[in-house]
Amino acid sequence: MIGLVIVSHSPRLAEAAVELALQMVHGSVPPTRIAAGVEGRFGTDAAAVAAAIDEVGGSDGVLVIADLGSAVLSAGLALELTGSSTEVILSGGPFVEGITAALVLAATGAPLAEVAREVSSALDAKAAQLEPLPEAAVAAAPDTSDVPDAPDPRSADEVLINPEGLHARPAAMFVQAVGGYDAVVDVTNLTTGTGPVTAKSLIGLLSLGAKQGHRIRLDGQGPDAATAVGALRRLLVDGFGEATSAPG
Repeated sequence: MIGLVIVSHSPRLAEAAVELALQMVHGSVPPTRIAAGVEGRFGTDAAAVAAAIDEVGGSDGVLVIADLGSAVLSAGLALELTGSSTEVILSGGPFVEGITAALVLAATGAPLAEVAREVSSALDAKAAQLEPLPEAAVAAAPDTSDVPDAPDPRSADEVLINPEGLHARPAAMFVQAVGGYDAVVDVTNLTTGTGPVTAKSLIGLLSLGAKQGHRIRLDGQGPDAATAVGALRRLLVDGFGEATSAPG
């Protein structure tokens, strides 16, 4: 797994952001270190950041996520101080969303470059939720209520039954479930016509805006496609283990 270094002016802010993100991770947790504050005060310390990078330097690369501009400067200086030879990427992604996306995807064993791309687009889901579909687009969305299950085991569609839909926790379960297979699975919200997005992207899944009663389409490719689609379908059928109720 890659390692993560969280750089913040506030230890409490960094600890809370990591704690929130860890609620989405099941199983092994990527090596994560926090470099925050200076002698009990707000601020950042390049030497502390360098030490944190060295601590996780034995991993498959290190991604550094920082909160404010001066934290990025400290992280950049830390690269000149670190003794680690491991590849390090400084992320320009958002702090809270980026930490969550990074921990969830890194926990699947994804490589450094892939995790860095996911973090850099971590605001896309929020932006999508703030831009509702035009009424014409909603009206034009196909009626898929009577669409039968596809006979191809590499494809399936199910209705979301858990009350909160495909929010952060279920999305994280999708990412981690598909990460165990040699397969690429695309996910589409058939009800709104949104997608497809890859099931390995927490941010992409959240951008679908999938709510209870929406029909979700899974399309897999690769040697383990049928098995991966089956695993994701079971999560949908089980309501992700959350209290379920039939959509009205």
